[in-house]
Amino acid sequence: MIIQILINGVLLGGIYGLIGLGFSLVWGVTNLINLAHGSLVILGAYATFWIFHFLHIDPFISIPLVMVALFIVGYLMQRYIFNLAIKADVFLTLIMTFGMDVLLAQLMIVMWSADWRSIATTYQGKSFIIGQYLFPYTRVLGFVAALILTILTAIFLNRTKTGQSIRAVALDMMAARLMGVNPGKTYAITFGIGTALAGAAGSLISVIQSFNPAVGGGITLRAFVVAILGGLGSVEGAFLGGIILGIIETFSAFYLGESFKNVVTFTLFVIILVTRPRGLLGKKYYG
Repeated sequence: MIIQILINGVLLGGIYGLIGLGFSLVWGVTNLINLAHGSLVILGAYATFWIFHFLHIDPFISIPLVMVALFIVGYLMQRYIFNLAIKADVFLTLIMTFGMDVLLAQLMIVMWSADWRSIATTYQGKSFIIGQYLFPYTRVLGFVAALILTILTAIFLNRTKTGQSIRAVALDMMAARLMGVNPGKTYAITFGIGTALAGAAGSLISVIQSFNPAVGGGITLRAFVVAILGGLGSVEGAFLGGIILGIIETFSAFYLGESFKNVVTFTLFVIILVTRPRGLLGKKYYG
């Protein structure tokens, strides 16, 4: 039983890692704490849901489409809204992102109602068995997709010119500017990538659980925990932090009850802040 709970926690944690990666990337590079991250994840879930509903495209196949759409949304949001306050007091940026979170949640309610949605694929509820342990297809595919996107993000940040520009701005914005890097454009690209990763995470969430616009807050809380646990500045840390959180939540839900998950998550968040604020693999920049 314990091994099965551990397996479920690891598979869930992969998706948590992807959620935290987008959040951590934006926070670590732009110093912007995006409280609208959870709503952007849900926006990605809705995009996946409607693509499946109208075009009958499998949720895992539609992930690139959702990522492109969310990248554009994130790029424009940062370029023309958040960039205006990027140097402002952190309290002002928190108010702006909180306002954006409320706006997105209300727009989704107006457009699609507050009803719970989910995607029922032909392989929904099916599993394969190794020994005596069950591996649900949707959760395994979700974990693999999250792992692939995490690896691709690490390669992008380390091996491409744009990725190196992002790392340079995160490390020293003034030095990067002197080398010809445009910080405003780099921030917008970074936010776009973080939003695209949020959209991909929303696609994965849409096939493993029900969702509505109101669940964004809980997702943002988990993104906070993953980012702090893994450490700002580490792609690998975000994925590792997600797996740890997934395991802890799965065990707490089994032994304490589903209603205690948020309590355990928030308690873990406070403990990390007090004992190790830089996280497990925190760095000054991504790489």
